[in-house]
Amino acid sequence: MAPPTELPARPERGGAPGSRAMGRLVAMGLLGIALAFLGERLLALRNRLKASGEVESVDLPDCHLIKGIEAGSEDIDILPNGLAFFSVGLKFPGLHSFAPDKPGGILMMDLKEEKPRARELRISRGFDLASFNPHGISTFIDNDDTVYLFVVNHPEFKNTVEIFKFEEAENSLLHLKTIKHELLPSVNDITAVGPAHFYATNDHYFSDPFLKYLETYLNLRWANVVYYSPNEVKAVAEGFDSANGINISPDNKYIYVADILAHEIHVLEKHPNMNLTQLKVLELDTLVDNLSIDPSSGDIWVGCHPNGQKLFVYDPNNPPSSEVLRIQNILSEKPTVTTVYANNGSVLQGSSVASVYDGKLLIGTLYHRALYCEL
Repeated sequence: MAPPTELPARPERGGAPGSRAMGRLVAMGLLGIALAFLGERLLALRNRLKASGEVESVDLPDCHLIKGIEAGSEDIDILPNGLAFFSVGLKFPGLHSFAPDKPGGILMMDLKEEKPRARELRISRGFDLASFNPHGISTFIDNDDTVYLFVVNHPEFKNTVEIFKFEEAENSLLHLKTIKHELLPSVNDITAVGPAHFYATNDHYFSDPFLKYLETYLNLRWANVVYYSPNEVKAVAEGFDSANGINISPDNKYIYVADILAHEIHVLEKHPNMNLTQLKVLELDTLVDNLSIDPSSGDIWVGCHPNGQKLFVYDPNNPPSSEVLRIQNILSEKPTVTTVYANNGSVLQGSSVASVYDGKLLIGTLYHRALYCEL
């Protein structure tokens, strides 16, 4: 009888104990690195939002809330004749709204009146008023004195630019054109430089809400500025954390861009081919939103957020505060930065814009009231 054949030993499932331990160590190491990275990004985001920011009140003696504006006046633009346009009722995912079911609109106020009041402008038939969701605005006066109003619009949270003709005699807006373009995926603000020509900021590279959040969380700095004309559309400035407000100097030589999460205002030189090159960056200690220019002095007026986290995590008992800065001589080596108004939210919540005209100051907000002040 032949001896039994010796069978080879069956290897232990999962490999040797040493290799299993090493695998666990590698997995734990990778998990630790991932958690450390996510924690660092979260801390960095809190710093960019100035989540611990507080503000000391700076009052103006002669101010009152504007009747008829209850749910935001995100942007304001004033014509040389004193007619002020308000973009009202902005709604966005993750953003508080005091009138979630009411569409947005455009209001107008004549600052030459003794007691100016805000009136809603009628918009021509054929324009979809039900989905009107206006954001940044800008006016342009043509050689024949035609006034065009450019409006960043987010119908159903998409991104378009609407061009209207202002008909003053009828207190109305005639809709002329809707602009959509792949280079305008997340438009925030706009400054018009022709009857169908403008610079616009994209506050994100992506249009998808989740990818926007990821982009912000990772601080990819992919936001940009785009130039649009009927013949050419191109990115002309890049590398922003979140490009927000934009405006142009009175002499049309410079474009100013607010990078809200970087707490910066960029000064860009405009060239004949409409390209932009960076001239300087002004660093500030607050989240800078929309920029308005005083045409008589060239001063920049800025609506700011001392604490950005309060904008998105809304608490009526601890509301977002408001701040208005005036920047003089921005092209100089040491510009003068003055806090003109500041409030802890007890009067005005989330100031996004400040515009001046002939000794009058208008302060708008992301989703709250609007303030009229005599300077």
